[in-house]
Amino acid sequence: MKVLVIGAHGKIGQILTKKLHDSNDFEEVAGLRTAEQRHAYEEAGVQTVAIDLEKEQTDLEKAMQGVDAVVFTAGSGGKTGPEKTMMIDLDGAVKSIKAAENVGVKRFVIVSAINANKREFWSYGRHDLGPTGNFYYAAKHYADLYLENSELDYTILRPTLLLDDEGTGKVTVTDDLAKVASPKMKVPRADVAATILAVLNNQATVRHSFDLDGGDTPIKEAIDD
Repeated sequence: MKVLVIGAHGKIGQILTKKLHDSNDFEEVAGLRTAEQRHAYEEAGVQTVAIDLEKEQTDLEKAMQGVDAVVFTAGSGGKTGPEKTMMIDLDGAVKSIKAAENVGVKRFVIVSAINANKREFWSYGRHDLGPTGNFYYAAKHYADLYLENSELDYTILRPTLLLDDEGTGKVTVTDDLAKVASPKMKVPRADVAATILAVLNNQATVRHSFDLDGGDTPIKEAIDD
């Protein structure tokens, strides 16, 4: 399976791209914004393609030629302001979804955020999520909703607080983390990346979304269940 990673230079994207590159089941294509990034990845033997989510959708369609699946891990970051958040996390995601539909790439995995599906968590006048928090959650919410209403074979992952810790290889997967007795509310990015690989290898995850937390269940088993 040839997989295009949009946001390959982000923290999850970097880990995921390496895992794809090292796997016997996948062929990676790293979607990168700058020539410098592309050069560095190509020096390491990674296939790359130019992607700027603030440019034309037709550029994304060109980048998706010949791929079997798209993983959207891109994000504007917490310091860029609400305008960039809406243009990358929302409009960039929607353009990527539309591009995949136009090109005929059916498989699409997106990394969202815990509680993005619960408007009561981030809407209705809540002011304790930081200067861009409400924009971030609104962007994730409506990007996910757009994907759910597409014709794509999607999977939506909603991870809890992301850590740079070494991966444990174990997670908790559930349709609603509020049902879990003692959620950890944190998960290493390496485990998120490994979960994405497990999702891509499991057709039963198509057109499903789930919360993803640190846990005690091996990743493949958690996804298979």
